[in-house]
Amino acid sequence: MKVQPITEVKDIRSIKKLLSNKSRDKLLFVMGINTGLRVQDILEIKTGEVRDATIGDRISFNELKTGKVNVLIINKEIRQSLDDYFNESDLKDTDYLFKSRKGRNYPLSTHAVTIMVKMWTESVNLKGNYGAHTLRKTWCYIQRKEFGVSWELIAKRLNHSNPAVTRRYLGVKEEEVEEILLNGV
Repeated sequence: MKVQPITEVKDIRSIKKLLSNKSRDKLLFVMGINTGLRVQDILEIKTGEVRDATIGDRISFNELKTGKVNVLIINKEIRQSLDDYFNESDLKDTDYLFKSRKGRNYPLSTHAVTIMVKMWTESVNLKGNYGAHTLRKTWCYIQRKEFGVSWELIAKRLNHSNPAVTRRYLGVKEEEVEEILLNGV
């Protein structure tokens, strides 16, 4: 089943506000929409890999799905959310950053993240199909629509080898196609 991106910045802000008193969940949301990484890769991060990271730091890893090298770059939003989370938690460096609350040192599951994303989007009255992959797709959509990033750069970031795969992520709406047809030359 295909999931949609969150396409409105106001809805992203609403979800951040909704999660303001849940630092772990807010960090997960912020990392998901600011990195373009797959949730399964985000969930593999250990606390010690990011605890002392500063803005601009690069953390390299191999993607679980493809085995390709990818990188997490810490930006201001992520660093602030990390600080908020670390101020409220007592995680050890060997703990998963997104540790399940069910005991032992296991990360959240992708299924658990899907349930969370569905709850967040419903809470801000978004209609549609949302899940864990919504976070990655939201990053793509916002990069394209708000910042004008080319699909080629987005494809490079996502480690896609096939442009058709990237195009599915971009969330191009029929209205956008019709709008460009009105352009004169």
